[in-house]
This record gives sequence, structure tokens and C-alpha cells, in this order.
Amino acid sequence: MSQLIEDTPSTPDASARSAWASPAGYRVLARKYRPQTFADLIGQETMVRILRNAFAQGRVAHAFMLTGVRGVGKTTTARIIARALNCTGPDGNGGPTADPCGVCANCTAILADRHPDVVEMDAASRTGVDDVREIIEATRFRPLQARTKVFIVDEVHMLSRNAFNALLKTLEEPPPHVKFIFATTELRKVPLTVLSRCQRFDLRRVSVKELIAHFGRIAEAEHIAVEPEALALLARAADGSVRDGLSLLDQAIAQAEGGGPVTAAAVNAMLGLADRAQVFDLLEAVMAGRVAEALAQTEAAYARGADLGMLLQDMLEILHTVSRMKFIPELRQDLSLSETDRTRSAALAEALSVPVLGRAWQMLLKGLAEVEAAPDRRAAAEMVLIRLCHVADLPPPGELVRRLEKAEPKPAPAGLAPPDRRAPRTASPTEGIGATALAIPEPSAASLPADKPRLTSFRDVVALAAAEREALLHARLTHMVHLVRFAPPVLELRLEPDAPRDLVSQLASLLQRSTGERWTIALSHEEGEPTLAEQEKAADAARRRAAAQHPLVQAILEAFPGARIDAVHPEAEAETRDASGEGTGSPVPSFGEDAAFAALAPSAGEQDDQDELTEESEEEME
Repeated sequence: MSQLIEDTPSTPDASARSAWASPAGYRVLARKYRPQTFADLIGQETMVRILRNAFAQGRVAHAFMLTGVRGVGKTTTARIIARALNCTGPDGNGGPTADPCGVCANCTAILADRHPDVVEMDAASRTGVDDVREIIEATRFRPLQARTKVFIVDEVHMLSRNAFNALLKTLEEPPPHVKFIFATTELRKVPLTVLSRCQRFDLRRVSVKELIAHFGRIAEAEHIAVEPEALALLARAADGSVRDGLSLLDQAIAQAEGGGPVTAAAVNAMLGLADRAQVFDLLEAVMAGRVAEALAQTEAAYARGADLGMLLQDMLEILHTVSRMKFIPELRQDLSLSETDRTRSAALAEALSVPVLGRAWQMLLKGLAEVEAAPDRRAAAEMVLIRLCHVADLPPPGELVRRLEKAEPKPAPAGLAPPDRRAPRTASPTEGIGATALAIPEPSAASLPADKPRLTSFRDVVALAAAEREALLHARLTHMVHLVRFAPPVLELRLEPDAPRDLVSQLASLLQRSTGERWTIALSHEEGEPTLAEQEKAADAARRRAAAQHPLVQAILEAFPGARIDAVHPEAEAETRDASGEGTGSPVPSFGEDAAFAALAPSAGEQDDQDELTEESEEEME
């Protein structure tokens, strides 16, 4: 802001000065230092440049829509536009200008909020169609003393649907002497039909650096000493709103005893914040997994009156700064950050990895929501910090995956068949929940060496696609391909009509890349074998029929009406033996740890009866 202009007369008389010195005549800083020209606005350079050019070229729109968070200058900008439209200059002969003089009759009347041709309406309290009808009626008459009649509607999104509809025609084709300026914090609630008739300006949040400089100039004009760290705290707490920041500065000045300086400690106490260095201490203790130290620091902050929810927010802010500092080293010299933030954030950025920072961010973000919803905020905040300490020494998920990939596979126990390396099986939703284990025989595929895959069947080719993480190709080979002849390096296939055209080329590329040989893939019109999906479906139906014939399963189905066979998984192999020792070939119960489950769904209250029935059936079989 180039200069600070007060709303008071430049040369008040003695009585006015005495009245102004009294508490009853005091104006808060947000009103006293409200911008009066485009040059006074801070943080809105783009909008100011467009409006200046519009006035210079005589291309001022008939309707404006100003949107942004609270306290960034929407209503102030509307009043500046109204003065710029109606300023006549010190000599009374001037025209519309981007730099209103502030001394002509129109400027002074608009500043004093008593101009008859500049009408401000609060749509939050006047939402109906009758209120809008008053505006429409007023547009028919020419201005009383100004050049342009200006209607400023604040919080325009609060208007009713009928009120918006009543305004549309006038807003699209207003009289030449009428301008509309709308302000809103909820742009999404404004109908598109209204937005399309307005020139829209998005007023952005003011940066912390600009707020610190602005508050410093105001403190200097008020002859108040404010510590730089206190200004930084106020600017961060303002969250981009100039008005909110000035209100906090007003409160901090009033808190200082005897008109003394405003200190960072006083601002911390006023805002319910913990000391910045202590927040860093707490974060370092949490990231190191020191639970006792973290809880002790939390107890001390709580005893000083700090809000533990704000404490977690401060930790989130520091994590964000540390994460940015890992990728933007220039932040280490950013003067908008305090010396404590720069030095300690840089140290944390060197010590913590991005996955660890991301995990801590997610846990704190979720924990903050828990604190806001918990009946005891202190207990919830401490539980969040305990969880963070608990995972401090755990590697991130990516590191766990790398460790598992590097780990050597353990040898299989004696007597067990090698694992099936074909396409991975998807577990049934009811697997392992109160189910009876059934062993289903299933031949295992040949092992695939790591250096060069051994392809002895078409199933091995499909399994190779899964191993190479070609998920889409694996699915298409499973559901859309019929094998006619398998004679490596020759494949003869029949494709389903809906198979993609490049399926053959994708398969050939995979085989050549994995085996180092050029494969010949021929398309045939012969019937061939069913697809692997059809074969698996038929095998599953056969396993269900075989399982349904098992005496134990039949006994369970009879004892528990409504129970059903949900799935049969061929991962353990066993055979029943009759008295002569010959195999019957039907699945039998197997209760070993490697057994698969055929899920039967009894009710929860019948679980004990099912266990007794299982034991009786085993005794009968023996």
C-alpha cells in the first residue's frame, strides 16, 4: 500500500479531536485504514491492472461480480469503483477516472456513505423478490446528482431464486446510467445466468509476506512497537484476510500493558498457540518415537492454555513447510519465514524422507478431525500423538515392498507340493470364517525360472502375462482366447469376436521380450479348447458337485437348513481311503494350516452345534 489514508477529515477542529481521543470515538484499524483508492489495495494487482485499463480505455462493464474469502476487499473495491465512476475532480469538471480525487462532492459523499445515487443493499437480510423489485424500479430514474447510479449488493448469493430471476432482464440490459456491483463469498451459489451477465473478479488471499509488511506499516503509523515474530504470527492467523488480521492486531495492541510493545509471547497466549520452538520440539520428539517426552511437552502446552487442536494444526503447517523445503531449497533463505522456521525446518527436511512426511501428514490430518469431534479434545490429541510415535520407527510401505522383493523365499515344508504359479487366485469373501476345510486335487504348473520362463502350456503363457504385470493382457488371454495348438515357438489360437485387434501383437511382444525368441502366432477358425475362464468355471462346478457329495458336507447341510456351499478352493490335496486303501477321488475334510476352505454359511448361534457335528462325523469316518 503506497500510503495510508484515514477516513477522518484532514484538519479536525479541537472538539472533534477531543471526541476522537475518547473511547466512544475510537475506530478499529480495519475501518481506519480501509483503502480508498486502487493504489491502497494490497494483493490484488491483477484486478487493479484490469480496472485501470478499463477506465483508461472507457470500457467499464455495466456489472461486476467480486468474489473471494472474507476480508480481502470486495466491498471496499465496490466503493472505490463507485467513486471512480462519479468523481468530478477538484475543479468539478473531471470524468470517470481510476484515481478518484477524494475531495469533490461525490467522493466525499460516497466516503461518508450518504450519497443518494450509490445504494448498498445487504442481500443476507433482504433476500426476497420485493427487495429486488425496489432496485429495478430505481433504475428507471436518472441519478439525482452523480454521473452514474451504482447499486452495490453484498452477499448476493443469499438472494432467493425468484429474486435472481426478477433481476436477470435488468441486469442484461440496464440503462446507460446504471452500474451493478455484486460481492459474494459463495460464488457456487450464484446462478450461471447471473454470472454470465457480469464481469467477474476473483480477489485472492493476501500472502503472509504482504500482510506482515502491511501490518508493520500500520503499527508504525499508530506508533506501536510490534515484534517481527508477533507480526508473523498475526499474519499466519489471518489466513489471507486483511480485515481478520487487523482485528487481531487491534486485539494484540489492546492486550499490551501500558501501551508497551506487542510481543510474540503475548500474541501466542492471545491466539491460544504454543510457542513455535516448542512445537518444533514436540514434532521432533514425535518423529523420533519418544512417547514420554511428547506427552510431557503436550502436558506443558496444555497447562499454558494452548489449544491442542491448534497445536496439531501448527504441526501440520510445519510438516507442509518441511515437505516444500525438500524440493525448494530456496525456502531456506525466505525472509517471510522466521529464523526458527528456516533453520529447524531445514534440519527436519534433511532427516525425514518424503514417505515419512506424507504418512505423518495423513495421520495428523485425520487426527485433527478426531480431535474436533471428540468429547475430550486433550485425550484425542494425545492419542493422535501416541499413534504417530508408534509408527515413527516403522518403514514406509514402499520400503516394506522392497524388502519383501529382496527377501529369499523360504523352503517349503517336506511333503507339500510346490506352489501353483499360474494366475493368482482371488479369495472368497467368506474364506476362513467358520468354514469346513475341503482338500481338492489340482495339478501344479511347472516352475518358472527367474532368468528365462519355461513355457510348457498355454496356462504358463497366461501366467507369464500376470507375472509381468500385464493385467489387461492377462484378462484378455483368460477370457477371449481359445487354444487350438501349442507347439513352442508356434501358437495357434482362435479369438472371440470382441477381442481387440492388437491382442496378437501384444502377446508376441511379451513372448519375445521374456523368452528372447521370436514366436509365431497363427489365427485359426477351428473350435479349439474352451477359454481358461470357461475351464475354470467348469472345474469349479465339478468341485462343487464333488463337495456336495461328501458325507460330512451332506451332514452339515442337513443339520443347518439354509446353509450353502459358497466356494471350494483347490489348494490342499487329500483323498479318502476305503478299507482296502483305494482312493475314492472325492474331497475330504482337511484341518491343516495349509488347507483351503469350502465356505458353508451357518448362522452365528449354530457354530457350537456345527463343531460337535464335525467331531462326530470324524469319529464315524474313522
